[in-house]
Amino acid sequence: MFDFSLFRHDAHFTELEPGQVLYREGDPGDLLYVFVEGEAQISMGGVAIEELGPGSFVGEMAVIDGSPRYATVTAKTHCRLAKIDERRFVFLLDETPGFAITVIRAIAQRLKTCDLRLLATLADKPGG
Repeated sequence: MFDFSLFRHDAHFTELEPGQVLYREGDPGDLLYVFVEGEAQISMGGVAIEELGPGSFVGEMAVIDGSPRYATVTAKTHCRLAKIDERRFVFLLDETPGFAITVIRAIAQRLKTCDLRLLATLADKPGG
């Protein structure tokens, strides 16, 4: 497992106040953010899909494939986030196996959660 508290001493942080948006669906993205302090919510199409807190991270898909943001992230409390660009992300993957495993597990969990929501939605439709 990877110890995200190592990011507490980063030189540059992004800080958000409650209600402030980190990024919105469709925004271009090239950074992964690690939550050092605070809580936020991920939403898609206005529907809340995940709660974030210290040690959580968002933006991994944009760093991996350069795609636009697929969700909106909104601060619930004051947040302090470390910024990870592609170069640093690749370094962390190469040099820190625990970080790589943590990212892979998070992506897998988010995919499973999305699949379960999709199945539940399909099951609720007539003829589903």
